[in-house]
This record gives sequence, structure tokens and C-alpha cells, in this order.
Amino acid sequence: MMVRRLLLGLLAAGSLALSAAAQPRERPLRLVLNVGLQNLDPIASPSFVTRNFAYMVYDTLVAMDGKGEFRPQMLEGWQVSEDRLAWTFTLRPGLEFSDGTPVTADDVVASLKRWGARDAIGRRLIAATKEFRVEAPNRFVLQLAQPFGGVIDALGKPSVHVPFIMPARLASATPPTQAVAEVVGSGPYLFLKEEWVPGERTFFRRNPRYVPRAEPADGLAGGKVAKMERVEFVTLPDIALRAAAITRGEVDYLEYAPIDYLANFRRDRNLVIARPGGIAHIVGGVSINHYFPPFDRLPMRRALQAALDRTEILAGHGLPEGMVDAACTSVYLCGTRYSSDAGGDIVREPSLDRARALLREAGYNNERIVILQPADSALINPMALVVIDRLKRAGFNLDVQTADWSSIAQRWVGRQPPAEGGWNLVPVIYTGFDMADPLSNMGIGYNCSNNQPWGYCVPAMTPVLERFAAESDPARRLELAAELQRLAIENVTFPLDGQFQAPAVWRAELRGVIDFGFPVIWNIERGR
Repeated sequence: MMVRRLLLGLLAAGSLALSAAAQPRERPLRLVLNVGLQNLDPIASPSFVTRNFAYMVYDTLVAMDGKGEFRPQMLEGWQVSEDRLAWTFTLRPGLEFSDGTPVTADDVVASLKRWGARDAIGRRLIAATKEFRVEAPNRFVLQLAQPFGGVIDALGKPSVHVPFIMPARLASATPPTQAVAEVVGSGPYLFLKEEWVPGERTFFRRNPRYVPRAEPADGLAGGKVAKMERVEFVTLPDIALRAAAITRGEVDYLEYAPIDYLANFRRDRNLVIARPGGIAHIVGGVSINHYFPPFDRLPMRRALQAALDRTEILAGHGLPEGMVDAACTSVYLCGTRYSSDAGGDIVREPSLDRARALLREAGYNNERIVILQPADSALINPMALVVIDRLKRAGFNLDVQTADWSSIAQRWVGRQPPAEGGWNLVPVIYTGFDMADPLSNMGIGYNCSNNQPWGYCVPAMTPVLERFAAESDPARRLELAAELQRLAIENVTFPLDGQFQAPAVWRAELRGVIDFGFPVIWNIERGR
């Protein structure tokens, strides 16, 4: 199998070189993603690769800039009533979908309702909303029934799940857990479905209908000027081939630099390595299926948490000094707005002996535990291997099922029992964009929502989340966020196993690359 994959990778790399040589003036920007793209719907799928795809073809009402501030994007602006319960939003002129129809307030409302049925912070925004009122084709009112302190934060959420806008005919007709039938967006690029090879290649061309904002690009905000006529997302499973392809100029951009090659990349004047900030850092975690035994029981989850040694797990990556933070115990990631030590004593000193003792207390009887290992993910797999080893050493009877991430992601969102094709554990990664706000944090924001695969429900967390959502005072929000972190760690909703940096790398000939923490493809052009 490995030989076959290597040969396929070599053929892919060779075809890239031939294509680049044959059409130098029309050469597309080639981005190598961490895993292959299978699901095209950013609301139905929780995968980063789908999020990256969606930023190419869709747009958002509000966007985060490079400083973490929120700015109007599809919006011209907004007005807020004195009691902060009525928010009036106006779309900027010139917005069109790729099918030639104008973007209207009806499309926005339908998209937000669909997103709000899926996303953690979106569900809370919708729950606090009395009504959406369309006042004109380009204007609508969000009328709150109760205070909600993060309206703009919600609409500008930068990562999974992002409130992208699509036509009402698709958003209204498609449940949020199912993929829409068509990809029709109003973003800077067009998806070329007829050329798409699922899991291997994805092709885009510049959207001639897109009208960017006038201000300069900044993070996800500002003018999304598509300067490259064509873009390709490429999958190269073999890490050595990725390194060779970027070094030889056969590809232009790696979503994540292969860690083993970082030292060589730093010495190569033809390459630029990103410098991700705190919110762009990555954290590993273990997604637990709370719906089925044995992890529907808290003592079992605590045994799992006790076995997760962040220092040992992060060492699996072999990252250079200064790129890991094994001491961080915050579920929001250290270096972000709500970072806290609350509850950190529980996880500060992991121990296999304590894990074994907790297993005995839990009455564990060697039941089979299905853990899905994403072997093709350069970031998840090294940590997953150490997690698997430590859990086995602690006494967990693991049934390790190895597959590519795209296949695992499909199983992950299902509800089948582990014995019928389901799962118990899935090693995953998230960024600070996903984890830094309690309402979107994977171990807090989805509490008792029953709309995500992990299914945790901590009754004590519910009123604290409600108070946080309604609160607008920053100091009080910090206190509530700390309490939510303590509850998440105590109840082991989504245990984490280490914070680290995983920088992107791109060819130095590219100009205008926005170093944001995940691929931002607009504004890029080749230097002359």
C-alpha cells in the first residue's frame, strides 16, 4: 500500500512539473492541503479542508482582520438600537452569486438560519432571536428576544462552522447535516466541479462577477482581490513528496510545512515560513463519543484524560524548541482572550498509574474501544500514535481502525454504535480560531446541543453558558469563561493533548500572501 501511494504521489508530482513547464504564463497557484477534499458543504462538514474550500467560493457578512477585530465584509454596515436588541444590517451593492442572481437579504436570512441550526454559537444566537425581518432586498433586522453579547462575533466567526452565505433556494431546502446540491457562492473564486477529483484535486478560476471591497486586504477582511486566474488544491499524501514539490517549485504553498523539513526550509531563500500567532496555534484533542458506552460514564472519561501526557504526545511531532506549549492547560489555548488556569490542576500532572486506578474504579471490563486513526494527516497522525500507545499502556482495549481523514470524517459525524461502524474516540486538531471563544469551543459551546458527533451534556454548564451569551461586560465574561473551562475539564467533555505551532510555507516569488493562520488565497500574485 505504501509503495502504491508513493508511486501515485510521484506521478502527481511529475504531472505538476510538466504542467508548470507547458504553460508558464497561465500557471495556476497550487496549494497542497493537509488532507484531501471530499465534502463541499461548510455547514454539513466540520473539516478544515472544507472550510478552506468555502473561503474560495463563498463570502461572509463580517470578517476578522489581522488584529482579531471584526469588520463589515458583505455588509455595508450595521446599526444597533439603544437597548441593543435590534440590529439592522445593510448589504453592500454589487453582490452577486455565481449563477448571476443578486445576493439579497432573503438569502442571508436563510443562510443564517441553516448555519444557526448547526453551529454552537449560531444556535445560541438563533435561540436569543425573536425574528429576522427583511425590510428591503439589501436590508434586514435581527430582532433579539433577549440580550446576546456576541452578535458580531457570531456573524464573523472565522472557522468551523463559518456563517457563509448561499442562495435561499439551497439553504432553505437543505438540512444543515446534509450537503447542498450545488456550490453557488458569491466569493472571489468559482469552483470547477467538472474538473474536481474528490480527495485528490480541486480546481478554481477567478470569479469575474466578484466585486471586492475597496480597502486593502487584512486577514479575512478588506478587499478579496483574486489576482491569480486559476487555483488548484492538491493532495500529496507522502510528506517527502510535499517537501520535494515545494522545494522544486512544482507547488506554491503548503498548508502545513512538514515538520521534519523545517530546518531545511529555513535555510532555503526560495521559501517563506509563516509565523502563526496565539489564536492561529493548533491544539490536539481526543473527540469522545458520549452517546455510547463506555465513555458515556464520567469515570471512564477521567481515566482517558489522566493518560494524556501533553509533553510525550507533542514530542511525537519532533517540533523545534519554542514551537510547542506542553504546559498550557487552557481549553481556549494560551495566548488567546479567554485563556485561564481554571481547572488546570486536574490535567497538569498526567499519570498512567492514575489512569489505571480510574479504570478499575470505573468498573472497566476490557470492553472493545474503537479509535479511528487518520494515517494521512501529517498533523494528527503523529499525536494519534502516541495517544494510542499511552491508552494501551493504561489498559484500554483499543480497536485501532486506520483510514484516510476524509473517510474518518464521514464516520465521525454519524450516529452508528461502535459495533455497527461507529466509533468511540477520534484524535483531532483545532486552532484557536475554533477554540478561543466559549460559545464555539468544541468542549463547551456544543453542550447539550445534540447536533454534533461528540454529544456531551453537562447540566451545570448550561446556565453558565446562558449567562455568558447574554453578558456584554468583558470582565464578567472572563469570569464566566473561566468557570466554563473548569466544568469542561472536570467533566472531560473534550480532552486536549497539547498546543503547538504548525506553520505554512510558500514560495518566495509569491507576493501579497496574508499570514493569517490558515490559507488566504486572494491578494496573492507572482513576483516579476
